[in-house]
Amino acid sequence: MPYYHCQPNAFDLEYLHTLRGEIQACQYFDTNNLNRDFVGTRGFSVVFKPSGRSALDQRFPFFKPYLDRALQPTCNAFYLNPLMLQQGSRVDPHIDRSLRAYCKTIAPPLHVSVLYVQVPRELVGGELVLRRGSQSVGRITPKLNLLLHFQGDLTHGVNAVTSPGTRLSLVCEQYCLEEKELWDIPEFRIESRAKAKVSMAKPGQVKARPR
Repeated sequence: MPYYHCQPNAFDLEYLHTLRGEIQACQYFDTNNLNRDFVGTRGFSVVFKPSGRSALDQRFPFFKPYLDRALQPTCNAFYLNPLMLQQGSRVDPHIDRSLRAYCKTIAPPLHVSVLYVQVPRELVGGELVLRRGSQSVGRITPKLNLLLHFQGDLTHGVNAVTSPGTRLSLVCEQYCLEEKELWDIPEFRIESRAKAKVSMAKPGQVKARPR
């Protein structure tokens, strides 16, 4: 099985233009809420399960075409985040486990999908580097409208951006969880450092854990 797979020219360019504008205008878009590996980056995150997909589509309709194409039917929990890097930004090597905040024992995602929404023509740096242990298995130069899927248990990072301009991607970690793990994952929740931060979970919909 290949470590990663690329789909060039994945969407209509008009959709990418709309997506870029909607992301950057979104009230939740702020200094990233992700961990210290994401140096100088901006964005926000959405946690969801298939049962929360309709709420996500209603709240963020501009994500729908991307999700319709990127989501794998074998997965049942997702962590979606726009990720902006500019000059001086980088992402240090890590393995994704962003849902660990809800389930401490969670394994890495099955797949990670990345759409490059905005890429400067003269980008210097900003390559995505994939590793299996000490072995380099991929080095992807961002290209506008490239949809990338890679194995979720790979160590990966983004080289520092050293040129002016904005590198914007839309990332979705896709998990295949057991029922006891899935119970701890919200149906739909927004994570953001913005002052407008809210949780979309309604208290009346919280279920009691089975004993």
